[in-house]
Amino acid sequence: MNTSMISSLGFRRIATISPITSVANVDANVADILRRCDEATEQGAEVILLPELAITGYTVGDLVRVPDLLASALAGLDEICKWTAGKVPLVIVGLPVEIGSRLYNAAAVIHNGQVHAVVPKTYLPSTNEYYEHRWFVSGDDATTDTIEINGSTVPFGTDILIEDVIDPSFMMGVEICEDLWAVEPPSGAMARSGATLIVNPSASNEIVSKHEYRRQLVSSQSARTLAAYAYASSGPMESTTDTVFSGHCLTCEVGTVLGETRRLQMDGAMAICDVDLSRCVTERLHSNTFTQRRVGKTFRVISVELPRSIKDDIRRPLRPNPFVPPDGPDMSDRCREVLALQATSLATRIRHVGAKKMVVGLSGGLDSTLATLVCVEACDILGIDHSSVLAVSMPGFGTTGRTKTNAERLASALGIEYREIPIEESVRLHFKDIGHDESDTSVVFENAQARERTQILMDIANGVHGLVIGTGDMSELALGWCTYNADHMSMYAVNAGVPKTLVKHLVSWHADEHCSPEASAVLRDIVKTPISPELLPPGEADKIVQRTEDVLGPYEVHDFFLYQFVRMQRRIRSIAILAVVAFDGQYSADDITKWLELFVRRFFTQQFKRSCMPDGVKIGTVALSPRADWRMPSDAHADLWLNEVYRIRQEMGFTTT
Repeated sequence: MNTSMISSLGFRRIATISPITSVANVDANVADILRRCDEATEQGAEVILLPELAITGYTVGDLVRVPDLLASALAGLDEICKWTAGKVPLVIVGLPVEIGSRLYNAAAVIHNGQVHAVVPKTYLPSTNEYYEHRWFVSGDDATTDTIEINGSTVPFGTDILIEDVIDPSFMMGVEICEDLWAVEPPSGAMARSGATLIVNPSASNEIVSKHEYRRQLVSSQSARTLAAYAYASSGPMESTTDTVFSGHCLTCEVGTVLGETRRLQMDGAMAICDVDLSRCVTERLHSNTFTQRRVGKTFRVISVELPRSIKDDIRRPLRPNPFVPPDGPDMSDRCREVLALQATSLATRIRHVGAKKMVVGLSGGLDSTLATLVCVEACDILGIDHSSVLAVSMPGFGTTGRTKTNAERLASALGIEYREIPIEESVRLHFKDIGHDESDTSVVFENAQARERTQILMDIANGVHGLVIGTGDMSELALGWCTYNADHMSMYAVNAGVPKTLVKHLVSWHADEHCSPEASAVLRDIVKTPISPELLPPGEADKIVQRTEDVLGPYEVHDFFLYQFVRMQRRIRSIAILAVVAFDGQYSADDITKWLELFVRRFFTQQFKRSCMPDGVKIGTVALSPRADWRMPSDAHADLWLNEVYRIRQEMGFTTT
């Protein structure tokens, strides 16, 4: 992947730095700050955030009033200004400033040799180990909106936002330390006025477990404001007379922690992350509550021309399987929660309609297996016997002994009712009725079997006062990989909110942690079985020859596309580049972009199947129901997106059809 493509993603690289502090030694502080800034610049940083009062040290105490220290701080600021001349990064650094016999705890915003703004702190803590009111005045009490800094008049106040005249998605607001901990942080009004990036120079001391709350606070505020939030705090070399500082730095984006430093590092710390500010704009367009309240505060907007750095990598989490819970202590809880959501919704529907049976077509494949497990869990919720689940196996022309046996063994292990109804003869009669040659294994051959199975399930359900439980998953709905009015249809679709990669993970988890040894053995073999509709005759030795992923491409790649397109609403160009990076070493860029073309084409042309899909519970942040998250006309054109796929394939040197 070349640097121009990585750079074209438009991510902003932010460095949050906790330098080595020498309390009241401005020269030493500035020297270390510039050394860290050099390191960050070499790594492509475009915004550099330093801690609160970083130039002097936060713990200077009454020395902060001494004229020599204040003058030295301004001289140090001038040195940092000179360093920025002709360089890429925008630098935010804290220092004390005196205006009109009032002292402010402030942050200077510097770029290309100039201080563009100075923002004072609004909320001053004066409890426990903090007593800032002893020295400082709140920015809300400022008596001027400008300040003289080293011979220049600079905007001053809490009503300042910084915009990039080149990139309209970049609008930055500054709040300082305690401002974030207030009941109504200033960043809320900043965000409503357009700020997509909030930076917070801080000096937050460390006590047991405080870092967890701090991380939660930063993450929550980024989620609440639908913004990126960068936080940089002072480190252990601050005075330890009564407390210690940890140098905790982190960057979040719309609630997600992109990166953070190790705490309590004696030689300083730095975290570099790429934030996607265009995503913040998209999230706000998607959230109609964001604009429902008028902004009471008017902000001055300072325009700065911010150049981009050249990037050859991506500094943000990029998970190839965004729907699958990451390994860790919470993974099991997440799987249990997904199953509970599915089962509870089904139990509620069963109770509401008074159904006596849950009828499911059990093929021995992944999707029908998960649906059956959900039915069993619903029985437990309702306090009814597992025999209330009726699993129907309907072997056809493509059914293999492996899947047929697994279906029967699973039903036995789960203690549910099981029926086997072969469909070959009834389908052959149907072929005769419609004049179709059985040797023609085209779409009619396949879909006739799927529709016969659905007819059987519906009629059985009528006979036992039951509901047909749908087995199709969200990935199949996205690609239209279902037969219209066949497996596409059910009376309640428990898997409609679960993508294929998560289906496989849930069945694996169930096998490991949530069932009997007999059921576990069957489930493990089902997970290993190739994904197939089994509608075409098997090959030699009864092997499955019709493999879905041979036709569509890997479901894990399509699930990546689905998440990025529907949830993140990224540009197709960005999706292509991110997919190539995410699956580097696993699939070629040529194949990935071919699969992306297929995804786009099918996602648009198959919308008509989603427009009339049955009820089914939403599980995660992506859903395709026309009654929930995704409303799209069935005749929308895909040309805009397909043409972009063609363009990026040409840029990558691949041929297009």
